[in-house]
Formats: sequence, structure tokens, C-alpha cells
Amino acid sequence: MPLKKNTVLTTKGAIKYLKISKPTFLKYCREGRIKAIKAGKGWKVLQSELDRFLRGEVS
Repeated sequence: MPLKKNTVLTTKGAIKYLKISKPTFLKYCREGRIKAIKAGKGWKVLQSELDRFLRGEVS
């Protein structure tokens, strides 16, 4: 079943969706290249934000 655009992904889900390493994902979040929210020990991010990132759009 495909994910909805407003689906919230965890760090693990996001790195699987983007097919990048965890250190790269964390770097992009800290730099603001991916808009994510720090939640406890991990990050939460909307799938629509990951789609924007993949399209190369600037936030």
C-alpha cells in the first residue's frame, strides 16, 4: 500500500524511503536541507517533505 503524502516517517522510515545512509540523513536534517522535527532520540519528517527533497526543490 503506498504511503499518503502527509504520512509522518521516523528516521528509519525516512532513510529507507530516500535510500541514503543514516549519517547522511542526520546531516541533511541538521543542515536544514530536510525539514524534520527532533523527537526524543530520533527525527520525524513528512513524506511530502522527502518528496520535495527528492525533486530538488529548495524549501
